[in-house]
Amino acid sequence: MAIYTLPELPYDYAALEPVINPQIIELHHDKHHAAYVKGANDTLEQLEEARDKEAWGTINGLEKNLAFHLSGHILHSIYWNNMASPKGEGGGGEPLAADGVGELADAITESFGSFAKFKSQLTKASATTQGSGWGVLAYEPISGRLIVEQVYDHQGNVGQGSIPVLVFDAWEHAFYLQYKNQKVDFIEAMWQVVNWQDVNKRYQAAKASIPLISF
Repeated sequence: MAIYTLPELPYDYAALEPVINPQIIELHHDKHHAAYVKGANDTLEQLEEARDKEAWGTINGLEKNLAFHLSGHILHSIYWNNMASPKGEGGGGEPLAADGVGELADAITESFGSFAKFKSQLTKASATTQGSGWGVLAYEPISGRLIVEQVYDHQGNVGQGSIPVLVFDAWEHAFYLQYKNQKVDFIEAMWQVVNWQDVNKRYQAAKASIPLISF
């Protein structure tokens, strides 16, 4: 039985136009994300077989595959919900107290100096990720602050214990059919569809987590 399943999109394929066209959303979700789900489940089966046979010759590759596919599944599951229609249904702009996300807005200002400075850092981090990867706003539980991370592929260059709350997919399959090689234009456009209500929900959940590391 499969452990992981592909989540349904929280909107239809056309909901994020004109920022992301329906063809990209359909291919990205139904093909690419689905492949990560299948990859994670397949790798778990292979690990189970290795345990049963005490055959560990491929353990390094299996562990790497599990990290790759599982992280891809998790990041994409966050990504879909991090976005909302730019047509007046909650997407875009910046977090404001009037929208019920004032605590998130204050945390961004405290961690980065201002929303504008945060936006600039996450935009640059996303657009300059080497090769394939992600730009991520994450909650770091030891300091209780927000940080920006660059994720290479799906799981590299990440502070241990950090919890993603907002992710920008900078893999070519996320934008190339529409934006060609202009990754920067895609990242800039992404700000029009950020679902701050969802980001705030993830921030509040992350804050409620109890760090298991003490100094």
